[in-house]
Amino acid sequence: MNKKLAFNASAAALATAIASPAFAGPTYENDTGGSFTWYGQFDPSFQSYDDGTETYDRLVDNAGSNSRIGFRLSQAFGENTMTFHFETAFGLRSSDGVSQSSTGDALSWDRTNLRHVDLQYDTARFGKFSAGQGSMASDGIAGSDQSGTGVVAGVAVADPAGGYAFRTSAGALSSVNVGDVFTDYDGGRLGRVRYDSNSYNGFVFSASYGTDILKTSNDRETYDVAVRYNNNDLGDFALAAALGAAWTEETGTADKRDIVGSVALEHKPTGLSLALASGERDIAGSYGYAKLGYTADLTSLGATAFSVDYYDGSDMASTGDSAQSWGVAATQKIDNYNVEAYLAYREYAYEDTSTTYSDSSVIMAGARWKF
Repeated sequence: MNKKLAFNASAAALATAIASPAFAGPTYENDTGGSFTWYGQFDPSFQSYDDGTETYDRLVDNAGSNSRIGFRLSQAFGENTMTFHFETAFGLRSSDGVSQSSTGDALSWDRTNLRHVDLQYDTARFGKFSAGQGSMASDGIAGSDQSGTGVVAGVAVADPAGGYAFRTSAGALSSVNVGDVFTDYDGGRLGRVRYDSNSYNGFVFSASYGTDILKTSNDRETYDVAVRYNNNDLGDFALAAALGAAWTEETGTADKRDIVGSVALEHKPTGLSLALASGERDIAGSYGYAKLGYTADLTSLGATAFSVDYYDGSDMASTGDSAQSWGVAATQKIDNYNVEAYLAYREYAYEDTSTTYSDSSVIMAGARWKF
C-alpha cells in the first residue's frame, strides 16, 4: 500500500468514526436488581514505520487500545452482586502484528482474541472474587497515567510497531524486533481465579493464579499479587499508584519473576501530570519510564491533551544490550460523538555488544470511537 492510499484510507476511517452518531450501549434492568449492558469501541489508525532504510505504511488497529465488543450481565443478591463479563477483540490487523515482510490479515479472529469470559462475585463485606478468562492481579500495574494521551502513548512503547525488525547499520533486516526489546513486564489476561479486597482508604489488594487456557499445548502457570492506590481528592492533586509481582513457570523455559511499579500525579488546576514506571525481570532486564503530560479545555469539542515520554531499558534480549525510546503525542476528545482523535510520533534506538542497528520511528494517526 503506498503512502497516499494508506493516508486516504486512514482519513476515511477517521471521518467515519467522527461522523457516527453518539451512541452508548443501553442498559436493560429487571425488577430484582438485574441488568444487562453492552459496549464496544473501534480504533482504526494509520501507521507509518521508518526503519532507517525504507518506510512502510499500513492501516491497522491500534494495539494500545484495540477494537472490541462486550457485555456485562449482573444480578443483585441482597448486598452482593454476581456479574458475567464477556469481551472479545474483533481480530483486526494489529499495529504490533505487522512487519517489513508481512501485512497480516485484515481480519483474523481466533479464540486468543477473547479478552474476558469471566464470572465475578462482588461482596459488600469481603471483596470481589473472579473466575474465568480475564485480567490477572498485575494486569495494568505498569500503566498509571493521568496525561490523557494513554490511547496512543504509554509505557507499552512497542504497541505502535512491535512486529517490525531493526535493520543493521549495513541495511540488512536483523532477527531483533521492536517488541523483543521494549517490554513493560505488565501482567496480562489468563484463565484465572482472582481476589480483590475492598478499598481501605484508597488501597486495594489483589492476588490471582492463572494458566493460559486459550493456547494449545501450553502449561504456563502464573501467580501474582498487587496493590493499587487511587485518590482524586488530595487538594489540588490526583494520585494513582500501583505495585505488583508475578511468578511464572512453564515447561521448557526458565522460571521468572517480574516486579513492576508505577505512579501518576496530576495537578488539577494546571492540567500538568507526571507518570513514572519501572520494572525488572529476574532472568532478563529492567527498564525505567517517565511521561510528562498537559491537559486543557482549548476548544468546545472536549479536552485536548499533549505528552512527551521516555523509555530506557537494558538486558532485554541479551546481556549488555540497551533500548531507548522517546515519543510525543496529542489527543483531542470530541465529547458529543464519544470520539478521541490522536496523533503520535515515536523513535526507537537499540544496541547490543555485537551489532550496530539503525534507529527507527513510527507515526500513528487515528481515532477511537466508543459505543
